[in-house]
Parts: sequence; C-alpha cells; structure tokens
Amino acid sequence: MGFRRLNGVLLHWVESGPDDAPLLVFSNSLGSDLRIWDEVTTALEGRWRVLRYDSRGHGLSDAPPGPYAIDALADDLLALLDARDSDRFALVGLSVGGLIAQAVAARRPERLAALVLCDTAPKIGGADLWNARITAVETDGLEAIADGIMARWFTPGFFEREAEAAAGWRNMLLRTPAAGYAGTCAALRDADLSATAASLRVPTLCLVGDADLSTPPEMVRWTAETIPGARFETIAEAGHLPCIEQPAATAALIARHLTEVGFV
Repeated sequence: MGFRRLNGVLLHWVESGPDDAPLLVFSNSLGSDLRIWDEVTTALEGRWRVLRYDSRGHGLSDAPPGPYAIDALADDLLALLDARDSDRFALVGLSVGGLIAQAVAARRPERLAALVLCDTAPKIGGADLWNARITAVETDGLEAIADGIMARWFTPGFFEREAEAAAGWRNMLLRTPAAGYAGTCAALRDADLSATAASLRVPTLCLVGDADLSTPPEMVRWTAETIPGARFETIAEAGHLPCIEQPAATAALIARHLTEVGFV
C-alpha cells in the first residue's frame, strides 16, 4: 500500500506480484475503489506486477471539490507512474477509468504496451443525465441514487446469488465522498474522446458485460470499431462491473489479450 501527494492530491495505490514482472495498471469506475479488482488481480498477479489505485475523489485518495476533468484524472495517473519510474505498462480502465485510459493512451502511446477498455466508451451519457446526478448527490447524498446505480452495476441474478456481497458493494458506493462523486460526474459530463479514440494506435481489447445498462454492448462494440484494430468481447451474465460479477472470465480475457500482444 502506498500514498503519494501528486498534483496537489494525495493518491492511494496498492501493488502486488513479482517485482520484475511487466506492470499492469487498473483504473476504477465512478463510485468505486481499487477493491473492485481484487479477484481479477489475484488471478493475474502471478504473471504481472499489478498496480491498482483509487482515483481522485474515491477510496483513500483525496476528494477535493469539483468539478474534475478527464485530463486532470489522466494527469494523476501519469504522475503516479512517473513517481515510480514506470516507463512501460499495460492499462485496464473500467467506465470512467476507461476514459482515463483513453486519455493516457492518446497522450503517451509510446509507454503503453496494451489497453483494455472495460464497460466504457469515448463518451458516456449526456449533460442532462450527469447534471441531474450531480444535483441529486449534492442535495440528498448518494443514498438518493444508490439503488438505481446498483441496478446498473449488477444483474438480477447477482442480487439473488450474492445478496450479502451486493450489500457490501452498496456500502462502498455510499462511502464514496459526495464531492468526489459529483466532481467525477462533471468529468464524465464534459468528456468526449471520440476523435481521440479514432486516433489510438495501442493494441486494444474492449470488454462489456452482456447486461450492462450504463454502457450497453452496442456502445462498447462501436468503441471497438472506432479504435483501429481493436477487438470486442462480451462477458456473459454481467452488468457494468464484470470484474466483480464475473472475475474469472474478465481475468481470462485480459490475460489472453496481454499474451497475444507479447506483454508477458
């Protein structure tokens, strides 16, 4: 576990796996923290050095007042990687983490060996959606939107099979700082990386849960079609967070992509 103040913000991260293995970095989704990757990284850390971090406004990282911007969130990640002298790495980004990953790939393609974009797109939602969510959180807190978010995160089957786990992940959402959540909503509202996606030249895999209501499969398929040479895969019986709902399938697809591009 590490803490480092970068760009005026205290960032929290965790590393695991062999010190001399290639570096694999994970960026989390809105309203979550690095724990969403626990089971995925357990399956991968024998072959890769895994770095997970809490993005600005989430987990144990600072949550300064918003609004945030995708470029600033990408700056945070690059500053963290610079601080640990990471010249080359693979990057997995989920939802807003996928937008951060696209921004990093556009700005520093020479450092990226591979990219995995999970349940994300160059643009997610419209201004009305994000403004309404910001207002709800600032007025009534995350409890006001929690049930709707959970219904997008997971399939009905997950709530039936894993009721206690679902309650625990709801606690994680509720404990996200309101300022961090609203600030990140503003970053999503203002982000449109469509032109960036079309110019990416990093080996890319686009993944999506087949029941994702936030970034549906057709949206992620379009993302893959926009990025030159990208591959598209769906994960069965998963919503917006397949890393939690189907971690084995998620880890297997990531591992296959990294192996196929020679990042081993």
